[in-house]
Formats: sequence, C-alpha cells, structure tokens
Amino acid sequence: MFPSGADSGNESSGIPGTVLIPTRFVWPNGGRRVSLCGSFTSWSDRISMSPVEGCPTVFQVIWNLPPGYHQYKFYVDGEWRHDEHQPFVSGNLGSAVNTIFLPREPDVIPTTYGPDVTGGNSMDVDATAGRMEAVPRISRADLEVSRHRISVFLSTHTAYELLPESGKVIALDVNLPVKQAFHILYEQGIPAAPLWDFFRGQFVGVLTALDFILILTELGNHGPNLTEEELETHTISAWKEEKSHLTGQNDSKGRVYARSLVHAGPYDSLRDISMKLLQNKVSTVPIIHSQDGSFPQLLHLASLSGILKCICRHFRHSSSSLPILQQPVCSIPLGTWVPLIGESGGQPFAMLRPNASLSSALSLLVKAGVSSIPIVDDNDSLLDIYSRSDITALAKDRAYAQIRLDEMSIHQALQLGQDANSPYGFFNGQRCQMCLRSDPLHKVMERLANPGVRRVVIVEAGSKRVEGIISLSDIFRFLLG
Repeated sequence: MFPSGADSGNESSGIPGTVLIPTRFVWPNGGRRVSLCGSFTSWSDRISMSPVEGCPTVFQVIWNLPPGYHQYKFYVDGEWRHDEHQPFVSGNLGSAVNTIFLPREPDVIPTTYGPDVTGGNSMDVDATAGRMEAVPRISRADLEVSRHRISVFLSTHTAYELLPESGKVIALDVNLPVKQAFHILYEQGIPAAPLWDFFRGQFVGVLTALDFILILTELGNHGPNLTEEELETHTISAWKEEKSHLTGQNDSKGRVYARSLVHAGPYDSLRDISMKLLQNKVSTVPIIHSQDGSFPQLLHLASLSGILKCICRHFRHSSSSLPILQQPVCSIPLGTWVPLIGESGGQPFAMLRPNASLSSALSLLVKAGVSSIPIVDDNDSLLDIYSRSDITALAKDRAYAQIRLDEMSIHQALQLGQDANSPYGFFNGQRCQMCLRSDPLHKVMERLANPGVRRVVIVEAGSKRVEGIISLSDIFRFLLG
C-alpha cells in the first residue's frame, strides 16, 4: 500500500525510457477521507489525497503517469465515487469510472478539475488547485541559453552591485572575549561578523553562528575544554586556534594552521564571488577595498542571497529571455527530495520533531553541513525550521549558561528566539520559506533572495508535508552548470 498523503511520484512504470507526466487529480465534492485508485495502480493500491488549505471540501494529489489512456475513481469515506463533471465511462463491472488521456507531448499538467479553487495560507504557500498550469518543455538549448545569459550578467557586474545605499557592517577585534562577541551578534541581529587583527592591520577571518554551535557543544558535551567562566577571557583568536585543532586543519607536516580569509574586492565580478562562496563552502565573503599604504576598508558582506537578488532584479522584466525560470522545480535536477516508495540511492533527508533535543539539532547541523533543518510533526508536516543562526538566541539572558543542550528541546529553543530582536527570529516571515513542487523556478529564486534565507522547503499543498529542500547553493550550482 502507498503511504498516507503521498501526493506526487510513483514507482517506475517498468518500461525503460518511459516519460512520466505529473498529473493533478482533484476531488471537489467534500468528504473526510479521500483517496484515488485507478488502472495505473492496478485497481489495488489507493493513493491518499490531501485537502487544499482554505478549501476543506477540495482534495488533490499529483501523480506521475505514463502517456496514454487511464481510468480512475475516488474512494470517499468508504464509498467509491466518480466525478460527474469529468469524462467517464461504464467500467467492467457496470459502475462509472473517470477517464483521462495523456498525449506523449504534453503542453500542460493535466488536471481532473476545471474551475479555479484557491485558498489562503498563513505560511505563505500558494495552495492553488485545479488550474491548467502551463509547463514549458525545456530543451537542452533553452537550458544552455538561460545559463549563458546568467553567466554573462554575473561576469559583467561587480561587487559594487551588492552595496546597499546605506547600512552598516560590524567587525569584531580578534582579542575580544568569545562571550562578548556572542552577545554582540545577538544584540545586533547578525549571523556573522568579520574579524580584525589590530597588530597585523588586516581582516583575518569571520566569526559565524557555526562557531558558537561548536563552542556550546564543547561546553556541554566534551569535558568541557572551556568553562563558562573561561569565556569571559577566552578570546576569539584563542578560539580560532582551538577550532583548528577540533576540525583537524593540518598542513602536510601535521602542523595546525588557521584557514585563510576568503574575501573579494569591489571590482571582482559577481560570478567570481559566487564561485568563491560555493568552492569554499562559506555563507559570506567580506568585500574589502585595499589601497597601498592605507588600512583596508570593509564595504560589505557578500552572500549568495544578495547575488541572487541582483539576478532576480535584473531579469524581472525580461524573464522570457530565461526559459528555465518558468520550469516547475519538480522537473529540474535541483535540491534534495524525500525518497519515493521503492527508491534507493537517494541522499539522506534530515528532519527533526519539535521534542528532539537541541543537542541533536546542533549535531545534525554540523555533521550534515547544512544551514537549517525542517521541524515536522508526526505526519512530516512542516511546523518550523531550525537554523544555525538561531543559536544566537541562547545569548538572551545568558540562557546558554543555564541549560543543558541535551535537556532543552528544539521547541523550547525556538521559543527563546520568539521574542528575540534578531531579524532571524522565530516566524518573522523570512526564515520559514516554502513552495510547492509545481511552482516555477523563479518563485523559488525570489524566496531565496530574501535576507537570511538559505533554504526553501518544498511542501505538499494543504498538509504542508515536507517533500524536499532547495538551497541557495543548489540554485547556483544548477544555474552556473
């Protein structure tokens, strides 16, 4: 049997090379529990359908079907039904069954329901159902044209494009105590800050939320090597040296070395900066202007979201020049997706329940190398998202000194951030961004271009069941080829 709520995808048709077409089925006539069954399930397995948010009488599911002729019925509250407003014929047993024919060259995602049905969503997911949605057939040529035009734009525009008209960039001295730096990031509402070495007269690194995750993990789970009192005097510089030992940064002779600062200049192209961010697996790159005989000037902290915002702004009124932007994200080799039934070899997909310990969330963030983790209920429906930057909420009232990471739940940790002043706080409309698998690429890009957002969660319409995640780095690796 198929799992409850499966909304898209199915096992292979068994015919090598068969093209599967995402097909939306909609039951608009109410009920409490609705499922779909048809010739494509051998009339044995039933596929659960989910109510559309804001339209509790409308149920939908998207299922991948091979081209050809198919029959189907709906199982509504224990009774077999067919939709009288869609094509139907008499079945083998005399009862009516709906029919659908899928051509081999589809121009639209087929739907079994005509009228538009829309529903609002408090978590900003477009739960529109029943529309004949145009699905452009992207060719290899169109893909290469899109990539070429984006590459040309990034290569011909510089870091100056990223500089805001006004704003501030906060830097920290490497001799500042770690504890004080922790509080500064919390109070200023920033996830990272460049580090300035006064004696060397240069910027030498970046302090990020990951540093504090590693520090608190050291405090709580490994001895600790640092005590809370030592944080009063333990400097950022000393921590960076300790981090080199913890992360095993050694040269060919086994000597520990500090990772050099990844930075860029104001005249560097956006493409070069994008590649630095991707290749070095960092979230920010300081833009530093240096002239002979003068101190370097810190102009900005460049990020993939800022560069993506430039792309969206530049092509906003000429999106037709980038055919790939209209393509549904489910049809693009992009992101990480929950494995389908019977599927093997997929990437592990990290999700946690709200009652999981904070220590398990921090450990997963570090080991998986991700920026955030979806927090879901027992049905895998999205409740919230825990990000690296949320760790700064523990600076509030010195909470980090009063709790144990393995005793505090993720829900409790997020509650700390609910009243935080940080723009990355709990449910501020920015951090928990979602889309549907049928949404076009440009919509996902626009969501990811918001400050502080690094991952968009792909959810099922109505139930908000998590289906996949698309990150900023996924987008840029795809667009840059």
